Amino acid sequence: MKKARFPRSIILVVALYLVAAISAAVTQQNWEFLKVYIPFFIIIAGVVALMHARVNFSTFLLWCLTLWGAMHLAGGLVRLPDGWAYNGEHQVLYSWWVAGQWLKYDHVVHTFGFGTCTWLTWEALRASVQQRLGRKLFPSMGMIALCVFTGMGLGALNEIIEFVAVLMIPETNVGGYINTGWDLVANLVGCLFAGILILFRG
Repeated sequence: MKKARFPRSIILVVALYLVAAISAAVTQQNWEFLKVYIPFFIIIAGVVALMHARVNFSTFLLWCLTLWGAMHLAGGLVRLPDGWAYNGEHQVLYSWWVAGQWLKYDHVVHTFGFGTCTWLTWEALRASVQQRLGRKLFPSMGMIALCVFTGMGLGALNEIIEFVAVLMIPETNVGGYINTGWDLVANLVGCLFAGILILFRG
């Protein structure tokens, strides 16, 4: 089986915003990003590249992952203009109240990101069945539930990584227990939405 390659345009975009993020983190002395998030981002990008070589993800999914990466890195590095409403002590995108005081930028990133992870799980599962059994996999309620639960599990892994960041670096913008709870709720919303899309369009 011929290994799939990443579109050059995606590689270029990721490389550009990764260099910009590293430069911004160094300038701002944001050690949380340099010690935890940047290395984790590079590891995840490598894992996705290895999976893509076997699975051949759709271009749409790859662009969604690319956008999620940009949203994530920008969230902790881009400062908000004065006068914008935000939560906590850090005046960055992640703390921005997008709508009133019930929807933060952080929630949007979680919803989009782990919805994308749910779709990634579906494409990986479908390709695995096709390659191993020679059968085309159609979405069923059981398959959708498996993909949704996997997306939620990846979201929980993200919270563990944020917990490690809190232990390693005293001053972070991770937030407390309430923030973690809302993150998990946002993950669930994104995973369920992706599951519904898969069910009707998968």
